[in-house]
Amino acid sequence: MKDKRILYISSEVIPYLPETEISSMSFEMPRMINSIGGQIRIFMPRFGNINERRHQLHEVIRLSGMNLVINDLDMPLIIKVASIPKERMQVYFIDNEDYFKRKATLTDEDGNLFPDNDERAIFFAKGVIETVKKLNWSPDIIHVHGWLASLLPLYLKNYYGNEPLFKDAKIVTSVYNSGFEGSLDEDMAQKIMFDGIEDTSVAHIVEPTFNGLMKTSMDFSDAIVLGSEDLSDELVTYAEASKKPVLEYKGLESFSQPLQEFYSTKVLNDKE
Repeated sequence: MKDKRILYISSEVIPYLPETEISSMSFEMPRMINSIGGQIRIFMPRFGNINERRHQLHEVIRLSGMNLVINDLDMPLIIKVASIPKERMQVYFIDNEDYFKRKATLTDEDGNLFPDNDERAIFFAKGVIETVKKLNWSPDIIHVHGWLASLLPLYLKNYYGNEPLFKDAKIVTSVYNSGFEGSLDEDMAQKIMFDGIEDTSVAHIVEPTFNGLMKTSMDFSDAIVLGSEDLSDELVTYAEASKKPVLEYKGLESFSQPLQEFYSTKVLNDKE
């Protein structure tokens, strides 16, 4: 994997948010690739409960300033960046006053999902892609973690389907059991279709449940990683029925070599 470019997109990364299965893997994977000579970029949302002063986040003026259209509204995109101490890795943060200023991640203090989580997911997906375009950085692999990032494969293959920067990139989705009960806003599919994406592409999120979002992410990915040991039978069966390369669950202690081999032999083999 030396010199390969891998773009990691996650809803959470340590040390910026508490340690979970997703935040740990979203840190350890790029650290491993970085250590063997790969080139990495990491993107996550700039949630309001991330301590900007402690982690020394600062705005990147040359990347900020554009507006993203979300459900016919112009929403300003702000890009911030920070370096993970001792790791020589930068993390880019997607920010917006309306979507990410509140001092919480995905739920309120009573555990209820924020009603605009659907729009936050759309904004995050488009914000990452637009920023990578500005960086003019063409990845070999794009690896997605967490349901808030699950729309990225859909947008890459549809809305940005003719973008030359991504034409050779392979998309990998890691599926975790860190989901939510119920569903997001019932108009989520309509908001995505506002961007000219066909209704057949959002069939799984007409009712935007956690499983529906993950199935959509898998549909538009080239390979799948089972990121949790205790995934639902529905998601495991869907992954295996996809006929795409699937990496079985590997814990934090043992993922490194299997993931490298998976990237090299299963994800990138079509490019040879």
